[in-house]
Amino acid sequence: MIDGRRIKPISYLKSHAAEVLKDLKETGKPYVITQHGEGAAVLMDINEFEKQKEAITLLRILYLSDQEVARGEVEDLDSAFADIRSKLAGEEQ
Repeated sequence: MIDGRRIKPISYLKSHAAEVLKDLKETGKPYVITQHGEGAAVLMDINEFEKQKEAITLLRILYLSDQEVARGEVEDLDSAFADIRSKLAGEEQ
């Protein structure tokens, strides 16, 4: 949930850009930028953006893994390790 004090018109961003960027870096909390009274964009700190991207990627991996399990596309642990051992043994020769 965005704090109402962090919803700013684009004119505010234009005249207070340095202040907004400093605040983003210090707090990590995003701003909603409005244009003509409507939400137009979300401005967030680059580090928070990267963290969010990583979290989404991990969630996507978990979702895809869950789908594979549901389709029965899994192999038991002993078989998986046997396959790895076999491949490693083949590389050594």
